Amino acid sequence: MSYLLALDQGTSSSRSIVFTPDGQIKAMAQLELTQIYPQPGWVEHDPQEIWRTQLATAREALLKAGISASQVHAIGITNQRETTVVWNRATGLPIHNAIVWQDRRAEPACVELRERGLADAIQAKTGLLIDAYFSGTKLKWLLDHVPGARAMAANGELAFGTVDSWLIWRLTGGAVHATDVSNASRTMLFNVHTNAWDAELLQALDIPANMLPEVKPSSALYGETSPDLLGRAIPIGGVAGDQQSALFGQACFKAGMVKNTYGTGCFMLMHTGGRLQISNNGLIATSAAQTSAQLGFASEGSVFVGGAVVQWLRDGLQAIQGSSEVQALAETVSDAGGVMLVPAFTGLGAPYWKPDARGTITGLTRGSTLAHIARAALESIAFQSAALLQAMSLDGLAAGEAAVAELRVDGGACVNDLLMQFQADLLGIPVVRPAVTETTALGAAYLAGLATGVYQNTDELSGLWQAEKYFLPTMAPERAQEMMARWEHAVRQAAL
Repeated sequence: MSYLLALDQGTSSSRSIVFTPDGQIKAMAQLELTQIYPQPGWVEHDPQEIWRTQLATAREALLKAGISASQVHAIGITNQRETTVVWNRATGLPIHNAIVWQDRRAEPACVELRERGLADAIQAKTGLLIDAYFSGTKLKWLLDHVPGARAMAANGELAFGTVDSWLIWRLTGGAVHATDVSNASRTMLFNVHTNAWDAELLQALDIPANMLPEVKPSSALYGETSPDLLGRAIPIGGVAGDQQSALFGQACFKAGMVKNTYGTGCFMLMHTGGRLQISNNGLIATSAAQTSAQLGFASEGSVFVGGAVVQWLRDGLQAIQGSSEVQALAETVSDAGGVMLVPAFTGLGAPYWKPDARGTITGLTRGSTLAHIARAALESIAFQSAALLQAMSLDGLAAGEAAVAELRVDGGACVNDLLMQFQADLLGIPVVRPAVTETTALGAAYLAGLATGVYQNTDELSGLWQAEKYFLPTMAPERAQEMMARWEHAVRQAAL
């Protein structure tokens, strides 16, 4: 049997998963990634550590699976998006730590772009709102603040990439400098209508075009790994940003299909087919994973603090010893007792876009306990996700689309039955957890398999997708609307 190896380079860890051709997990390896916080609002990773941990987990996954590199048909890569790396082409060494997607240091550059009246043009070309979240202003910051960087870039000595490009460069021994459309679409430098870097956007941010990677479809041959890394040269056949990869792994190939990933943050994507949906409700439009030159898009909303609120309960409040204990603590009370927790620790993302908002707990009484706060923390993940789907539904309604039929879920927190049931109750539609919840890595494996002949088409992949559990709504719609209204009130109080 030939296998597919997915490299899943995330915000908190590097993982590698060996999949069988029918989408089942054969083996997995994972290493945590050091989070670097140089000052408030700044988040960095060491690109060399990203590479070391990713290579180590790939080797360990093959070892655990009991297979050799000769049994790996192809490699797929999926990655934390927007995180920005710049390296010296000659030495292969980064000129600075990677600036992580959560980092806010580029906000002054965003203010300048807004003041220059570029917001509408940027949204029309890229589908994105101007925000420090995206890679372009991070890259500008590096060029402006790393001594000598601008001169080196002008001389063609520097390469820019999101994490996928950095891994492809290292895996191919510096032979390939490339990215896929889904990652390129997150840079604020890429015209999603033409699938090409945009000269006007590059000029607006003063970024030399010679730094940029070649852009390919998400399912394509990118090159081969250096034979010494894993034991033989293996084709790299699939690349996609983590959320587009999860949409693909969830078999959401048709317009109107929606998935939500519950990770450090929460990321909801709705496939919009060949139509770029410019949102009037605080969402962004983005390129979906594309298997050919044919355009495909998604509407997206990002929650900055999702599962991270549970980490805060553990590390900040020390209310629990381990993240897995949160459901048991929350279930010791029948509801949150009127407590609302808005985890705006790094501002609020979609659909609010309030960078100055801060975490807030409202509704406390003398009878409030840690259990009520824990339940409110869990519920905050569902409230934020419900707000995203409401915004998507409003955009879809305006475009004449049918109502969303179900929400497919994945990510670490989707194993929490209490959270998933509450999500279904708030939304009033079924929430469906798949049999394989590692859909981000699975999407990368599927993309690689499509490019190398393991699969013939997406219809074949749709046939492999299986549900593990359906969560059906049990709450009266009027009650759900009342709770969402209370949530929106709490959000207004969190916004400074």
